[in-house]
Amino acid sequence: MPRLLFTLRFIGTRYHGWQVQKNALTVQSVLQDAIERVTGYRSDVIGCSRTDAGVHASMYCCTTDTDSKLCGDKMVSALNAHLPCDIAVYNCCEVDADFHPRYCAKSKQYLYRIWNSPARNPFWDGLALHIRRPIDVEKLNESATDFLGEHDYSSFCAAGSSVCNKVRHVYKCEFSQCGELVVLTIQANGFLYNMVRIIAGTLLEIDAGKLPYSCIPDILKAHTRPAAGATAPACGLILDKIFY
Repeated sequence: MPRLLFTLRFIGTRYHGWQVQKNALTVQSVLQDAIERVTGYRSDVIGCSRTDAGVHASMYCCTTDTDSKLCGDKMVSALNAHLPCDIAVYNCCEVDADFHPRYCAKSKQYLYRIWNSPARNPFWDGLALHIRRPIDVEKLNESATDFLGEHDYSSFCAAGSSVCNKVRHVYKCEFSQCGELVVLTIQANGFLYNMVRIIAGTLLEIDAGKLPYSCIPDILKAHTRPAAGATAPACGLILDKIFY
């Protein structure tokens, strides 16, 4: 049975994350509904990541095994005809039977977006965290470099995670600014539960003067969640790229 790889974008504001949940609307369940309408049967869909409620994605990869003869642009068009306006498939291709969208990924890149202005912007409501005070991007980047390399990220993992090995390699962690939009870009070989949001929240607390600029190495060595800062809201987080 052919295995199809779908690449999609979604705004996660009204969804309780990717994974199917009882009595909750999720991206996975909505996509399964669309596939069922197109192919005539409900198939399992395997995703590249578990995104939290309210988190967005500009590149989300998932696979399903299907006997459908539709593929490529025809499958994309058929699925999009049955998907809501906040979810869109933009690529479909056949992959090897042993391809796994999560375990075959070499790294992932997330963005955390901040609208940094005294006035809110309705075009970014729900898509970026609004911070009114000025953010010092240059000083934040000095602290962000402390995340580069391989570290134990136990201090940056939310309670409830069942993952035993919390060592991850971060390849990129840097802020950029374009006008009033500030973006934190983080690329790593893997991420723990709420890791990016805790990193973002900790760095923003450093910028606000609640934590010292030199604290990141000590927080990493502490290996305990209370050592780090607050978890930043989900609205600013977007899964940006998957590297295979």
